[in-house]
Formats: sequence, C-alpha cells, structure tokens
Amino acid sequence: MITVHHLEHSRSQRILWLLEELQLPYEVVRYARDAKTLLAPASLKRVHPLGKSPVITDGEHTIAETGAIIEYLIAQADGALRPAPTSEAHWRYVYYLHYAEGSLMPLLVMKLVFSRLGQAPMPLPLRPLGRLIANGVGRQYLNPNIAEHLTFLDAELSRHPWFAGPDFSAADVMMSFPLQAAAGAGGLADYPRLAAFVSRIEARPAYERALERGGPFHLPGAS
Repeated sequence: MITVHHLEHSRSQRILWLLEELQLPYEVVRYARDAKTLLAPASLKRVHPLGKSPVITDGEHTIAETGAIIEYLIAQADGALRPAPTSEAHWRYVYYLHYAEGSLMPLLVMKLVFSRLGQAPMPLPLRPLGRLIANGVGRQYLNPNIAEHLTFLDAELSRHPWFAGPDFSAADVMMSFPLQAAAGAGGLADYPRLAAFVSRIEARPAYERALERGGPFHLPGAS
C-alpha cells in the first residue's frame, strides 16, 4: 500500500491529488508544521533522512522529491496521465515536469525568504535594513524575473488548455503548486489564463477529494 507522508500546506498536496486522479489506493500520514518556524517536524526524518515532504513509502520503496514520486506513481498506473512517447505533447510534458521545481519554484521561494527579512527573529535594530535589502532584491531581480516567467506561462496556455497540450496530464499537477503559490501572493491578477488554470484545477473532483484526505491547504505565498 502506498503511504503519503503529508505535510500540511505543502507540495505533498500534489501527490494526494495525483493519486486521486489515478484512482490508486493509498494511506495518508499527516504532519503539522512547527508553530514557530513553520518548518516540517523532526519526525519526518524517521521516514527520510532529509525530513522533507513529499515522501512516499510503498513496500520496500521510500521515494522523495515530487517529480520522482510522480514518475513512480505514473508507472504504477501503467502510464496514465502521461502523453504517449511518440506524441508532440510528450516533450512538453517532460519539460513542465522539470520546469516547475527547476525554474519557477526557486524564484518563488527566494521571494518568500526575502519577504521575511525585517521580521522576527531578526534583531529589532536590523529590521529596517532587512526590509531595505528585501525591497531592493525584489524590485531589481525577483519581481522582473517572476513576471517574465508568468508572462511566458500565460502565453503558453493561449495555445492549448493544459501545459502539455490539449489533454490534462501529470504535468498540470506538477505546475499546480507554484501557480497556486503565486496566486496566494496575489501575483496572477495580470495573467488571466493562469488564474483560470488555477480555478479549473481546484474545481476537479479528484482535487476536492484530495483536500478531504489531506486536510486544509492554504498558501499565502510559496510556503
């Protein structure tokens, strides 16, 4: 039996959703974030040495990293939600399976980290300097780069309704988290196709079932 070690308000929500889309049986073990640090609890290190989520166990297998877990689950479902290798959509699928965490999420995580400069636990006298640095990095680097990516993605969805092509695929599951994080930070107002994509995926019955299994899911940013 597949067990999802699910950290609240995290990337592991995608794994629950994919399992519901694939209709594979699974169990959920929930983990709460530390109330002060918002990090994963130390108990996750008993599952995987890095103590991060998502991570799944299935018999003798312990698999971490969202992309690797998606590859594993798709294989268990005989290739469902993966375009045929001979199709035009296949390489778009591969691209977005890697792009979500390789290109887009690092920028969003950096934005989140810098947004917390100037706040506790930074010493009070240094907080104005922290805010000054955060604003400068955001204005000069992060905001323009994020806008460039979102403009690219919005244009991509003008060509077809899903990221790999005309059909929903696991690439859309992979892309969901960074776009939900951007939406939670109020960053999709100028990107109507991306906003519509987020609304469309959240209305899917499998997505709603995943929320029931995993519990509340809220992303104020790229958290």
